[in-house]
Amino acid sequence: MTPALFRIDPKDSTATALRDMAAGEEALGVTLTEAIGKGHKVAVKPIAAGEPVLKFGFPIGVATRDIAPGAHVHTHNVATALKGSGDYAFTPAAHDDAGFEGPGFLGYRRANGRVGTRNEIWVIPTVGCVARTAQKIAERAAALHAGTIDGVHAFPHPFGCSQLGDDLRGTRAILSALASHPNAGGVLIVGLGCENNQIAGMLEGIDHPNLRTLGAQMANDEVEEGLALVAELVAGAAAARTPAPLSELVLGVKCGGSDGFSGLTANPLVGRMADAVTAAGGTAILTEIPEIFGAEQLLMERASDAGVFDGIVTLVNDFKAYFTRHGEPVSENPSPGNIAGGITTLEEKSLGAVQKAGHAIVTDVIPYGGRVRRKGLTLLEAPGNDAVSSTALAAAGATAILFTTGRGTPLGFPVPTIKIASNSDLAARKPGWIDFDAGQVLDAGMEAAAESLLDTIAAIASGKQTAAERNGEREIAIWKRGVTL
Repeated sequence: MTPALFRIDPKDSTATALRDMAAGEEALGVTLTEAIGKGHKVAVKPIAAGEPVLKFGFPIGVATRDIAPGAHVHTHNVATALKGSGDYAFTPAAHDDAGFEGPGFLGYRRANGRVGTRNEIWVIPTVGCVARTAQKIAERAAALHAGTIDGVHAFPHPFGCSQLGDDLRGTRAILSALASHPNAGGVLIVGLGCENNQIAGMLEGIDHPNLRTLGAQMANDEVEEGLALVAELVAGAAAARTPAPLSELVLGVKCGGSDGFSGLTANPLVGRMADAVTAAGGTAILTEIPEIFGAEQLLMERASDAGVFDGIVTLVNDFKAYFTRHGEPVSENPSPGNIAGGITTLEEKSLGAVQKAGHAIVTDVIPYGGRVRRKGLTLLEAPGNDAVSSTALAAAGATAILFTTGRGTPLGFPVPTIKIASNSDLAARKPGWIDFDAGQVLDAGMEAAAESLLDTIAAIASGKQTAAERNGEREIAIWKRGVTL
């Protein structure tokens, strides 16, 4: 029988309610002094005012008043202890280099050696002015070429004009990286003609053998000319799936709409997937840098060398400085939905979020718009926003994204986005959104759930559609940081 309360680490002063509990109920040796909602925390030992509150074996904040055993532990009696930039020392932990094979998949091997999980035509506008033009081309081409390609998709966005400096470079980097992705068997770049983000500048950053460009201002009929170019791309994209080992998978890991169960079920389960892929010689990518604040030391301890450690320190401190330059506290997270789901502070959210990286060694740190360069775990610069960070994961080279959620979201992104519910209630309520129920961890156990999820990933990498793909959910979002003219 599933217990009513779950304590993650023996040192923890809190436990999480696995169901709604009434005042007077007993569990883990304490009697509840008030009703506790599912996913929320209960004190399992006395916590004095000013004392750290422990979950995952680490502090998730400081008690703002005395908290008795059996009491609700949340925003009314706990505050964050996060401050600005920190000082860190490189103290590497022992690394376990045990290998792993795991199930392979059927993918599309490209000429440059990369392996895609889809063979699609991507239509990418350089600027928002031709975003709808790109959509029209993709919509008509998808109907014309149904059955001969995995799909034709446009990725509209509002940027590419009136941008300066880092903003323009970021837009160009993301779009160029997407245009180089192995899931795209062919790419059509659609430009207007007078925009800041010129096609010529885009081409400098694109590595793709099956590429066409279209300038709308120079075309007589831009949609008809675009359709003709897509027909050429489809002919050049002909390919068959062939067996590929797990080491060829590039796995992006992401959480959105977390709840009190995310750090107990879905995120550690995804961590097992990151461990499996990297142990097999593949690549995992972790981002959402503001959502590792308070847990960054766990990643720093797993840096492969001093250079990677310095990269993590710089990335974290620079992101904290980004907040403070705009007059915002680094602890502004968690969101209202997170709080309603039982998450109290950013430290708690972060300690749960970094579990998506498992125990893999951090082998590289890359900037926003950067692309993976090494096997192992890569840390990618991007904010926590679901659309922005998932787009950055795809641009970095992720050929599938594991997206954990306790609240649910219909969003999908350029690559197969596997939605993993942290609790079985969400999975049952939203079968049209959710691909995998991580709530089974509490009943079947972590090992059985991990084996099942790995099989699900292999099936989707081999062509089985995700819920988001079936629903036509394909979005991108670009990080806007600077001045607009």
